[in-house]
Amino acid sequence: MNLSVPRRVTAVAALAALALGGLTGTSATARPAEAAGAAAAPDISLTAVKQHLTDLQSIATANGGNRAHGRAGYKASIDFVKAKLDAAGYTTSLQTFTTSGATGYNLIADWPGGDPNQVLMAGSHLDSVSSGPGINDNGSGSAAILETALAVSRAGYQPSKHLRFAWWGAEELGLVGSKYYVNNLPSTERSKIKGYLNFDMIGSPNPGYFVYDDDPTIEQTFKSYFAGLGVPTEIETEGDGRSDHAPFKSAGVPVGGLFTGASRVKTSAQVSKWGGTATAFDRCYHSSCDTTSNINDTALDRNSDAVAHAIWTLSAGSTTPPPGKVFENTADVSIPDNGAAVTSTVNVTGVTGNAPSNLSVGVDIVHTYKGDLVVDLVAPDGSVYNLHNRAGGSADNIVQTFTVNASSEVANGAWKLRVQDRATYDTGYVNGFKLTFP
Repeated sequence: MNLSVPRRVTAVAALAALALGGLTGTSATARPAEAAGAAAAPDISLTAVKQHLTDLQSIATANGGNRAHGRAGYKASIDFVKAKLDAAGYTTSLQTFTTSGATGYNLIADWPGGDPNQVLMAGSHLDSVSSGPGINDNGSGSAAILETALAVSRAGYQPSKHLRFAWWGAEELGLVGSKYYVNNLPSTERSKIKGYLNFDMIGSPNPGYFVYDDDPTIEQTFKSYFAGLGVPTEIETEGDGRSDHAPFKSAGVPVGGLFTGASRVKTSAQVSKWGGTATAFDRCYHSSCDTTSNINDTALDRNSDAVAHAIWTLSAGSTTPPPGKVFENTADVSIPDNGAAVTSTVNVTGVTGNAPSNLSVGVDIVHTYKGDLVVDLVAPDGSVYNLHNRAGGSADNIVQTFTVNASSEVANGAWKLRVQDRATYDTGYVNGFKLTFP
């Protein structure tokens, strides 16, 4: 967290699209109930989150003791997170920028499916200061959203809203990475982000439980969660507006988040409320001692579960069992404007018998006007299953999972996604094509 950035005060749009639902009461395991009708968020494994922190510590140790912008440790950290997300089925991209004479990186990861016009984002900065490995600041937030993203994949979660995760670069130099992302996002894309959740320092060794008081719906989602645990919260003030939610807030995006305290001293009233000592929330803030020993396990566990609770509650989806076999092609294929059809191919092997009656077809097409497009699934024998036929009016992109009864088709062979643009003026490309066999 960078506490040198001046606080910004802006109006925040209401998050009307994110229904809160019933968030009162507790379950038998003392976890708050999920919103009525929504899939329950999984328990995020503290062991898994701490393993990510151990890995980030190892990266810092092998690269001069830090993971700062422009240093080898930061790029290694980005590569580490990206590899895990790629393996879990995310569509990832590295956004580059230049600051302080060095190249910086933002990592953006999109979970296939959900309404592309209703995006819920969660983000954390991945860089440390140059004086230490940055395990609480901000390995803690980065590890928690990484494990939550992996939990989304393991659960086969199908949110109503489109989920996007982000790991920001050069936050410690003035929110550079997140500012770059927001400032370079077209206004039409920015307007699709219906909520941004920020997690910066959520495992402080002498923790408090602070909630951002920005968007009221997001704020209440977190407050209700902690109330269900019997843990009192306070409004976050120490770093208000000084982390990566600030650029989103300035752009009118509803924001919220969690924080466990930095260099400010815990008051006696806060000691009575949360325990600990009347010393700094994090005595190793921006120091070389911000290592894996600088984490409060209880705070990290509670906050990691709160991350998942908010993602599941605010994206309002359902959970399906993990897929049996997935075949995917992520190579980009350009779609010519009002031109010939193009194809993306996946080769299915090792599946016995025919394809299922509920073959899952994941389509990720980036296009400025989806009403121009005809999209078909072509089976190995040439049979055609239409998925999309110039529908959707002026909307852009097709990021959707279709279900096809392909039970008359032999499973193994070359399956093709065929796309044709049948009108002028708009362009795009196939970003990904995936078949999931249960």
